Amino acid sequence: MRAIALLALVTPLALGQPLTQGERDRALSELHAGRKMFLDALAGLTPAQLDYKPAPDRWSIREIAEHVIQTEESLFKLITEKILKSPPQPEKATPQQRSKDELVLKNQLDRTQKRQAPPELQPTGRRRSLEELVTEFKAKRDRTISWVRETQAPLRLHFAPSGDLGDLDAYQWIMLLAGHTERHVEQIREVKESPGFPKP
Repeated sequence: MRAIALLALVTPLALGQPLTQGERDRALSELHAGRKMFLDALAGLTPAQLDYKPAPDRWSIREIAEHVIQTEESLFKLITEKILKSPPQPEKATPQQRSKDELVLKNQLDRTQKRQAPPELQPTGRRRSLEELVTEFKAKRDRTISWVRETQAPLRLHFAPSGDLGDLDAYQWIMLLAGHTERHVEQIREVKESPGFPKP
């Protein structure tokens, strides 16, 4: 009897069910919120404000924006071209694993934990205009949102390691992407609050 009960729990996962509507709605809500927060943080900035650095070893807002755009592209490709093409691992899709959903966001938003971006996601120094940064971010975020809205892939069955959080499923990587944007919106706010930040 117990074996039958366990089979009833495992079978839906083994069949590769897509996200529940609640999961999809939550991911879309985070992605839309981060989109608005990021665009609001950039709105109306002058070139001097975009290039201001609170310290020589700190990023400017222009550099932060470039990093956010690069990371959006990198994580989207990681999820769609690598994680979802890896073999499914239904044995990892446990309630304990799903409990990481909130931890992923909390971990990203914790600015007391400083992180070093990998070399490929470091700003290149290319002086893109505010309009270019906004246009490119919108295009990449809107693509992510559209994909999350439509995908029927079994995101909960495919995993990749994330470092300090261990293995995350593809859904959790989407939440990490959303949280990453919000993390850097907070960094932009910190730059704006610096004593030497240029006036409009």
